[in-house]
Amino acid sequence: MHEFLQRDLDYVMRLDEVIWGCLLLTVTIVIHGSGLFYTTRMSAALMARVRMSRHGFGLALVILMVWMIVVLHLIEVTVWAGFFTWKDAQPNAFSAFYNALVNYTTLAAGYLPLRWRLLEGMLGMAGLLSFAFSTSVLVAVAQQIMRRALREQRQETERAAGPRHTPS
Repeated sequence: MHEFLQRDLDYVMRLDEVIWGCLLLTVTIVIHGSGLFYTTRMSAALMARVRMSRHGFGLALVILMVWMIVVLHLIEVTVWAGFFTWKDAQPNAFSAFYNALVNYTTLAAGYLPLRWRLLEGMLGMAGLLSFAFSTSVLVAVAQQIMRRALREQRQETERAAGPRHTPS
């Protein structure tokens, strides 16, 4: 226990650590925003070409979006892992990726050397912001899919019922 207390007393936050953390956080959000922009454009283009009434189309579209978003998150983790490898904060790229992923998902902390300790929290912030951003986009697209499917179903029901006669 004394070792941990001494480590906390030895830690001094440095300006370069803050700058690198802010830069990495910015890069993460730029990558995520750009990726989500293209993901939503792809989903809109597919929705414009395919009728919702096709069995399972809405679900397939959401699954495709989720896969694209997962790849996006993994790219962002790779950026952080690359930084940790470049700065010798991890013994190798595989360890850097695993530990970055664990912190990105806010599951653990405490793996970086004292010099880069602040980045553990900043990486967790990047993950939280990115997951919230992804969730909001998925909810918005799912709502569009549901509205469109309900509208198409209503139109089909009205067509099947035939023309309405209104009293004069």
